[in-house]
Amino acid sequence: MSHKPTITDSLQFPADSKVPRALFGVGAVGLIASIIGYFLDADQFFFSYLVSFVFFSGIALAALLMVMLHHITKSSWGVLFRRISETFISNIWIWAIFAIPVILGIHNLYHWSHEDAVMADKILKGKSAYLNTPFFIARQFIYFAIWGYLGYKLHKVSVEMDKTNDWGLTALLRKVSAPGIPLFALSVAFASFDWLMSLDPHWFSTMFGVYFFAISFQTFWPVMILLVFYMQRKGILKNTIRQVHIYDLGAWFFAFTVFYAYIAFSQFLLIYYANLPEETLWYFHRLEGSWKYIAYSLLIFRFAIPFLVLLNREAKKNRTILTIISILVLVIHFAEIYWIAMPVLFKHGIHFSWMDITAFLGLGGIFFGLFFNTFKKHDMVPKNDPKLDDCLSKSYHQ
Repeated sequence: MSHKPTITDSLQFPADSKVPRALFGVGAVGLIASIIGYFLDADQFFFSYLVSFVFFSGIALAALLMVMLHHITKSSWGVLFRRISETFISNIWIWAIFAIPVILGIHNLYHWSHEDAVMADKILKGKSAYLNTPFFIARQFIYFAIWGYLGYKLHKVSVEMDKTNDWGLTALLRKVSAPGIPLFALSVAFASFDWLMSLDPHWFSTMFGVYFFAISFQTFWPVMILLVFYMQRKGILKNTIRQVHIYDLGAWFFAFTVFYAYIAFSQFLLIYYANLPEETLWYFHRLEGSWKYIAYSLLIFRFAIPFLVLLNREAKKNRTILTIISILVLVIHFAEIYWIAMPVLFKHGIHFSWMDITAFLGLGGIFFGLFFNTFKKHDMVPKNDPKLDDCLSKSYHQ
């Protein structure tokens, strides 16, 4: 007779935890400091804000796709982690508020938003049907309406299953996820065009959407790993999430490190051998001056080191190694978004500002404050999911 696995840990995040309040406090201080910076240097403020906004938005969007893939494939391996992803996406409709400064700073960020510049530039005039202020604002509403609805619905139904034990709700989750995946793909691609690619309105890459997805999805796994390790150090889900589950996180981290390198290099190679001036100049400006040091760092710290380290089977479940590599990739991910955006403002080399730090702390504090504030209200594991037993009884493949 097979033994039915049971959960011995409490499924409730400590209700008296001061983590959300502390994070909201950090976020408030960071945002206030950044707002002060706006009056000192508006351009720097908006570019610093955009980099951090894209950084944290990418984590939530990767979580959204992960939840939908779980449902549509009926997978069991990640059931224990799914509530973490669901919590991230449950707050996307609130996170939409933080897109407002990007809209307000449109003239500081995007050259194409200036009518005189468009009238004097044949290329910009040809793109003006898409790159114009009213349509840009409308698209932001569309993106966050799609993401906000999907995130809220998937989280709400999953939590409802905890209370009702109605396995029929899994069919509803799949019905939401099936159209949600293509809607996600289109909306994220166009959002990446709007937020980052159109900073250089003459430049274009048909691969930029999947490139943005690749950098965001690779970063999602270090966030998951560090969150799980943080909780287990606090004694949360210590006996429920075992080494075999940690190995899965490490394996996904490794897989999307390879995927990131494939997509990033493919985009570079296509532009390199086509050798069209309007395409190559984007890389040219990011491979000159001090910007080239970030470019080379991406190759070393975002691909080579994580790839070589995580190639080893044992490394994928070694907590010390996973922690170090996760932190490394998160740092270099921020640097990559910075490298994409900031050469528009500082063409001749890297120019770090204190507002880069305050914007990151401000948005990061709010982002994770929202996460923990929601996370502690519900069970940390979808306890009535029909695939939970399979996940709990998972063992290594030898």
